[in-house]
Amino acid sequence: MIGRVIILDQIGERNAAALLVDGRIEDLVVDPGDDTPVPGAIYRAIADRPVKGQGGIFVKLPHGSGFLRQISGISPGQRLLVQVTGPTEPGKATPVSARLLFKSRFAIITPDAPGLNISRRIKDEDLRTDLTAIASDQMAGAAETLGLILRSGCAEAEEDAIAEDVAAMRGLAEAVLADIAGGPELLVDGPDAHDIAFREWMDPPADEMVTDEGGFAEHGVLEMIDALLDPRVDLPGGGHMMIEPTRALVAIDVNTGPDTSPAASLKVNIAAARDLPRQLRLRGLGGQVVADFAPMPKRDRSILDQVIKAAFKGEAETNLAGWTSLGLYELIRKRDRLPLAETLQ
Repeated sequence: MIGRVIILDQIGERNAAALLVDGRIEDLVVDPGDDTPVPGAIYRAIADRPVKGQGGIFVKLPHGSGFLRQISGISPGQRLLVQVTGPTEPGKATPVSARLLFKSRFAIITPDAPGLNISRRIKDEDLRTDLTAIASDQMAGAAETLGLILRSGCAEAEEDAIAEDVAAMRGLAEAVLADIAGGPELLVDGPDAHDIAFREWMDPPADEMVTDEGGFAEHGVLEMIDALLDPRVDLPGGGHMMIEPTRALVAIDVNTGPDTSPAASLKVNIAAARDLPRQLRLRGLGGQVVADFAPMPKRDRSILDQVIKAAFKGEAETNLAGWTSLGLYELIRKRDRLPLAETLQ
């Protein structure tokens, strides 16, 4: 299977979507099986109590608590509009932010971040001029605090489609921002798996969109998901890495396998580093990640450093902490979804 293929299907009764590139799975989203708050959902919340030493405050949501990393200017009992920023871990409050984003395929409305902005990935000056005109027209008369970002997908879109998208997002934002009165309430549901696929995976455009029931089985996605539930990841040359999440961190162990050549360790470490971002993304793993790469001379670490930096470029927010005194490599990746194993339970 050549090219970008988006497959929309279901696992059980839950929506699911997979992105395949040249036959390899690159992204996977599965809806949670309960009423867990979905990242991107917007709530009216009530400020509760600040948490000393953590720089944040608990807020009351319709079905539990959220944690907002902000204290200044907020007092207990105050009504707030907040947006879910990540998955809700068992026994913890839902992470939320007071910085709202109204995101669609072509546009992002940014309250309290004024300005009309065009994605830097769009280089054509004539196109940027046309998009600026569309943005100015659609945002005319909006509040001065309301900003707009036109996304890179606009480069391949019709002007009417872009204008309709901006108008819809502006209307939604204005309605939500005015709906501050009342108790805790869900105002905008987060996107489901199919919405995310259509919104985030169409740049560049897909070569094929599969929407027929049974698409996962027909294209081998179910077998790919089974492989993602296995800690072992086979690598080129016979080596492998083990990816094992614990309560505190995600442990990665890289092994050379049968290759005993002088460059075996560097080769398997490079292969592991290149595939690690994809594996973490697909498995829904984040937080602290500690990798025990195959033993290699310290002089080769600079080569591996470059590979790791290139591999994680453009991924979810990641802090590459680097090497420890024990020869381990540490990084912290933002938790942007629930672990796949938990989602499929």
